[in-house]
Amino acid sequence: MVPLSEYLRYLDRYQSFLVVEKGLSRKTVDAYSADLIRFGRFLEKKETTAVANIDTQLILGYLIHLRKRELGARSRARHLISLRGFFAFLTREKIIETNPASQIDLPKTGMQLPDVLSVADVEALINAPDRTKPEGLRDAAMLELIYGAGLRVSELIGLEMTGINLEAGFVRVFGKGGKERVVPVGRMATDAIRAYLEDSRPQLLKNGSSPHLFVTRRKSGMTRQSFWNLIGRYSRLAKLKKKVTPHTLRHSFATHLLEGGADLRAVQTMLGHVDISTTQIYTHVAQRKLMEAHKKYHPRG
Repeated sequence: MVPLSEYLRYLDRYQSFLVVEKGLSRKTVDAYSADLIRFGRFLEKKETTAVANIDTQLILGYLIHLRKRELGARSRARHLISLRGFFAFLTREKIIETNPASQIDLPKTGMQLPDVLSVADVEALINAPDRTKPEGLRDAAMLELIYGAGLRVSELIGLEMTGINLEAGFVRVFGKGGKERVVPVGRMATDAIRAYLEDSRPQLLKNGSSPHLFVTRRKSGMTRQSFWNLIGRYSRLAKLKKKVTPHTLRHSFATHLLEGGADLRAVQTMLGHVDISTTQIYTHVAQRKLMEAHKKYHPRG
C-alpha cells in the first residue's frame, strides 16, 4: 500500500486550522477527523494518497463504498460535509486548485430536518404562555427570542444580562466552540424581553440579582431540561400536532427566512454555521414549497 504520510500531514494542518482559526471544540474537530481518517484508509487501499490525485470520481466511489457498508444517508452526508471542508481548506491554502467534493450533492435523505412549524403554529406556540404571570412573561420572551434569533437552546439559556442590547436590537451569544456572534432581534422579541425585564424578572428574583438573563424563582438561571419541558407543555396547550423541540424553532427560523427571500449567507451568519453546506439543508425545505406553489398556481405547472 502507498503510505498516507502526505495526506495525514495536511490533515494535521487542517485540525490546527479548525481549532485555532475557526474556534471549534475538540469534540467537533475529532468528529471531522474521524471521517477524514476513514477516507484516508480508503485512499490507501486505492493506492491514491497524493491529494493532487483525489478527484470527484474517487470521492463518489468512496460514498458508494460507504453505502455498500450500509451507512445510512445521514452518515454519508456527514462524511461528505467533512470532505468538503477539508478540500475547501486545501484549496484556500493553494495546495490543490479546485475542491473535488464541492459539486457532489448531499444524499437526499442525508440531512433530514425535524418538522418545521408554519408561521401560524409558531404564533400559537408563542401565544400559549399566560403573560399575566411572571413565569408566563419569561416563557413568552424566551420563545420569542429563540425563534426570533434562531438560537440554540444552550445559547438561549446561557445568555447573560450583558449579552443583550434592546435599544440596538441584538444579542451576543457564544455558539459551538465558544465562538461569539451577534444576532439581530426583531421588534416582537425585544418587546417581549422588555416586558419580562420590567415586570417579571424583578418578581422572580425578589429584587435580588443574577447575571443570567432568564431566571427562575430560585434565582438561578433557566436550565436546558426546564426549557425542553416548558416548550413541550406550551406545544400541547397550543394543540400543535407536530412534535416541537427547541431545535424545531431554530429550523423554523431559518426556513421562514429563506422562504421570505433572505440571502443564504446572511442566514448562515445568523445561525453561526462554519460551513455554508450545513445551512444549505434548509434550502431543500424552501425549494420544496416553491415547487408545490408553482405546481398549484402556474397554468402549466
